[in-house]
Amino acid sequence: MIDSLINPADPPERQMQKLMTIAQVLMRRVEADTDDSGAAYAQFQRAAMLEDQVRDRTRDLERALDLLNDSNARLADATRSAEAARQNLANAIETIQEGFALFDASDVLVLCNSRFGMHMEDIRGDLRPGLTFSAYVDRVSRSDFLELPERESPEDWAIRRKRRHQDRHVIFNVRMIWDRWVQVSEHRTADGGTVILQTDVTDIIRSERQERGKLLDDQARMIRATLDHINQGVAIFDANARLLGWNARLGQLLAIPVARFRVGASFAYLLQRFRAEITLSEGMTDAQLEAWVGAKAGRDPLSFEMRRGTDLILAAFAQEMPDGGFVMSFTDVTAERAAIEALSRANETLEARVMDRTLELEDALANAERANASRTRFVAAASHDLLQPLSAAKLFIASISGEAVPPQAVEALEKAQNALVSVEGILDALLDISKLESGRAAVSVGQVALRPILTQLAAEFSAIAAAKGLRLTVRPSDAVVMTDPAYLRRILQNLIGNAIRYTARGRVVVAARNRGGMVRLEVWDTGPGIPEEEQDNIFKEFHRLNARASASEGMGLGLAIVERACALLGHPLGLSSRLGRGTCFMLQLPLGSASGALAAPPPQAAPHPRMRLQGKIGFLVENDPDLCRAMTLLLEKWGLSVLDADSGEAALALIEELGILPDFFLVDHQLGDGMTGVEFIATLRLLHGDVPARLVTANRSAEVRALAQAKGIEIMMKPIDARALEAFLQELA
Repeated sequence: MIDSLINPADPPERQMQKLMTIAQVLMRRVEADTDDSGAAYAQFQRAAMLEDQVRDRTRDLERALDLLNDSNARLADATRSAEAARQNLANAIETIQEGFALFDASDVLVLCNSRFGMHMEDIRGDLRPGLTFSAYVDRVSRSDFLELPERESPEDWAIRRKRRHQDRHVIFNVRMIWDRWVQVSEHRTADGGTVILQTDVTDIIRSERQERGKLLDDQARMIRATLDHINQGVAIFDANARLLGWNARLGQLLAIPVARFRVGASFAYLLQRFRAEITLSEGMTDAQLEAWVGAKAGRDPLSFEMRRGTDLILAAFAQEMPDGGFVMSFTDVTAERAAIEALSRANETLEARVMDRTLELEDALANAERANASRTRFVAAASHDLLQPLSAAKLFIASISGEAVPPQAVEALEKAQNALVSVEGILDALLDISKLESGRAAVSVGQVALRPILTQLAAEFSAIAAAKGLRLTVRPSDAVVMTDPAYLRRILQNLIGNAIRYTARGRVVVAARNRGGMVRLEVWDTGPGIPEEEQDNIFKEFHRLNARASASEGMGLGLAIVERACALLGHPLGLSSRLGRGTCFMLQLPLGSASGALAAPPPQAAPHPRMRLQGKIGFLVENDPDLCRAMTLLLEKWGLSVLDADSGEAALALIEELGILPDFFLVDHQLGDGMTGVEFIATLRLLHGDVPARLVTANRSAEVRALAQAKGIEIMMKPIDARALEAFLQELA
């Protein structure tokens, strides 16, 4: 009965109050009741017992309450410590200069600092804890500040980015608008989470691009100096028989001012222009010469003589280049021919006495002609032939272990490597001259926005101008023009660089003005000005006004390049100058529309992965022993075992004899009289499946590229770059 009156859920105080009330009621009943059975007393005893039980339960509840209060206090302390640690972590990552973000093992954003998502103001509000990695990538791919690669959609970019996320360590560059760059590095944590760091590398990439432009200018000057040094007149034509380049000696032999030559002039036009002054030798006609020029690839070398006027005799030699163009050289052989004629006249009366001497002179003449022919072929093919030893030299230097080299020799090795890189650039420029100066076929004209180009040039030259105490002003423009972005940037680079170089004090101004459907780009300076009689000469190669002897002030090629590039693009070039006041160069460009404007893409940095290939076996098929030895030394330094053979047939026989298939193959294309490199790789894959292989060649012709592409073979160009070789091998790891 009492148990039903007391609710166990009541607090101890309430239960005690109820028990006291029950006890009082029972006491009154005991006092009032006269029943001898003693029931009232029994009830009192029971009430007292219940009171003791309630008291015990009350003490138990009080102890439990104390334990609960202690636990709550400890939990509060732990919560405060965790919150303090989290705040310290947030403060720490906020102090670093890079963008920082942490995703947990479920790819959910845990925390990030304010610089995460730099240069993307339109997604900063979405970068909050709880955001998934997939959603983060989707938002980045649709950002207005991200500049996607050409012909790549936001969806394609997001798929490629998520695929990279599967790797444990990832480092790559992302291009933003306004020519800004961010390097993204992504690393896995021990618990499966992901840490992402974002670093602004814009200044580094711009500096590398500027240095590369300076290197190309130096290489172009060296090529021009080489051509002008030889005693032959040389003309270079592209695959469409259009004039690409020439040297000063050519104008002297043909009695034509070099300034009258123009890049892009057709061979037929030049032949028609000089036809009245030139007579071809017997056995050669205009039709035969034009037929040889108009023929496709595979032409045999052509040699003939021609006479200009009544006195000058020229020996002409034409030879095809790997890209389908050709080089034609002209050698003055008037003295040799005069000697032959004199000997022939003397031979009529003195044949018996001078026969031996005549034979000696004929031998000397033949040797001279062979020497002239050799020099001519060297002009066309020297760069190609030098790629073999240059490649070997680079690989020999790369194979030298840094640990085994004395510290005093490290600098010398670096300088040697840099010198070889410079020579390689010169040779590449000679091989690619048909692409750089081949007329309209070599340019890609489209709609180009001026603002990014002008902004970039302002950043590049501002420090140079400031170092000379000049004020450089590049006025922004929202105009869109029809041009080739790479050539336009090169033109403006040369004009601005020239203005800064020859201006001692004052300022340089670059501006764009709309002129009735055209945009006129102007480069003003406050330099000494150009005399009127020199305004035509400044566009000649190696012509400099008041130039000191040092080549550091330029070699006089900048304005020559500007004139050729403007002629190639069809952009009229103008000049206005006042002595003592300054000079203005102007070029006019057609106005385009704002939609679809293009900008010149920057070069991509090449990867330099770590090697993880120790113990693998490589096979070199190379008939040049020096290059084979250099590649072997480098590969063995990286921990690989190397087999080699000098022909495809020998390589197949060695594989069959050993009964072991190597892990990869590096195969030269030109292997002598046997099978070519393409044929060897095709045969190898037919016998052993799709084995990793690269075709190694210095032949840059479209024919070889098409042949390799048809067989699914990738090409590695000579001279071989150790970093490119390492990147290929790293794909096998």
